[in-house]
Amino acid sequence: MKINRLNNSMNMPSVNTNNAIYSKTLSQKFDYLNKTAKMNGVPVTVNVSPAFIRKCCNDPDKAKYLEENLSVIPDCVNSLCKSVSSAPGSPVVTYATYNIDENGNISCVSGSTNDPDGKIARENAEKKAKEKNAKQRQNITDYKAKMKKIIEEQRKRPKPGDTVRTKNLEKIEPDTSLEKAYIEKFEALSEKLKAGDFFNGKA
Repeated sequence: MKINRLNNSMNMPSVNTNNAIYSKTLSQKFDYLNKTAKMNGVPVTVNVSPAFIRKCCNDPDKAKYLEENLSVIPDCVNSLCKSVSSAPGSPVVTYATYNIDENGNISCVSGSTNDPDGKIARENAEKKAKEKNAKQRQNITDYKAKMKKIIEEQRKRPKPGDTVRTKNLEKIEPDTSLEKAYIEKFEALSEKLKAGDFFNGKA
């Protein structure tokens, strides 16, 4: 892969055989070399293999190729942003990374989003929270209605002190323990519902 040159007036770079000096010269010439810098408002990382830089020290053609491609990266980022923004939803580029490997091969990885300020994510989170709260409130309402029905059915049973005679004239004393248990359970769960513990797994 080779990045197309936008400026054909580039002169042949003077290659210093000292790798350290050449690397320093490249860094001064391209302040985004082997670091992350903002280009067109986008964080852009440019990585060049030290092995390829060493090759460029002793090969003017490779040095020219490297510097030509480094010089047009800002323009490539600008073109990338324009291209991405034309997609549905007008997304924006969030980052871009250019890598030049030991053989001079160039690759680019970038990311984009149509929600740069997080507005859509916040709205979706709020919607889900409202839906969850509405479901919890409905569950509480349904549960209370169910418990109320059970308690009412229990209250229809004979009151303490009353007796019911069967066909065999046996006396049956009313059992209020079940009603009492339901009432206690209802009151306990009502407290947990108020505290928000029931649907948080603390019931």
